[in-house]
Amino acid sequence: MKFQYIYNWLPDLVIDLFIEVGELARFTQRFFKELFRPPFEFNEFLYQSYIVGARSLGLIGLTGFILGLVMTLQSRPVLMEFGAEAWLPGMVSVSIVTEIGPVITALICAGKIASQFGAVLGSMRVTEQIDAMEVSGVNPINYLVVTRVLATVFMVPLLVLYADAIALAGSFLAVNINGNISATLFVFNVFDVLHFSDLLPAVVKTIFFGFMIGIIGCYKGYFAGFGTEGVGKAANTAVVSASLAIFLIDLIAVQVTHIIYLH
Repeated sequence: MKFQYIYNWLPDLVIDLFIEVGELARFTQRFFKELFRPPFEFNEFLYQSYIVGARSLGLIGLTGFILGLVMTLQSRPVLMEFGAEAWLPGMVSVSIVTEIGPVITALICAGKIASQFGAVLGSMRVTEQIDAMEVSGVNPINYLVVTRVLATVFMVPLLVLYADAIALAGSFLAVNINGNISATLFVFNVFDVLHFSDLLPAVVKTIFFGFMIGIIGCYKGYFAGFGTEGVGKAANTAVVSASLAIFLIDLIAVQVTHIIYLH
């Protein structure tokens, strides 16, 4: 009776949220169950890695370059007021590598990859291709979900490192717009303040970013509603849910990193 009273008191939005989280957790459990069950679709994994990684290089690279360029141009006047212009490469590199680069890149991947997974699997659900796979004896979770999620887990950290490198190149260009600094000195200033303890947490959390992007995109598409409206809703909600998950994981990662280095 007590739980029934709480259930009746909660708004429908909160109840739907708990149901959605529970269904996603069950889908994730099913993913890990099928992950270690042969056969592993290696060719499909390579193809999905190409879709996730190679086809995102242009967008990720352009975004990273603009990010480094704009951040340096905006930070420079502030540091000049305090006579700390020499700190500009180090400050920008730490900001990009530890926080801004991983989050922005993951959000772009959520918008591009999660929506694609939701749309593709949603279309397969609507056209009953997933049902046909089950009838023919093909495991759709193994072939469609496991390969896509593993592709995002492997590719998103690499895309983040790629975006960081391009962003630092943009920062180097911005530094030389109103100044003159050699590439050797710029790299020295960057790595003088950037340590392995800064890079490791940033890379680890991108693995979780990639997992949530893949699993949420596949989940939304796999259980999409019927009709074109269901496919569009699956793609849209995949982007929103994956973006919220990225912010939540980043918040947890920052707190955990702070606790670890505090002790």
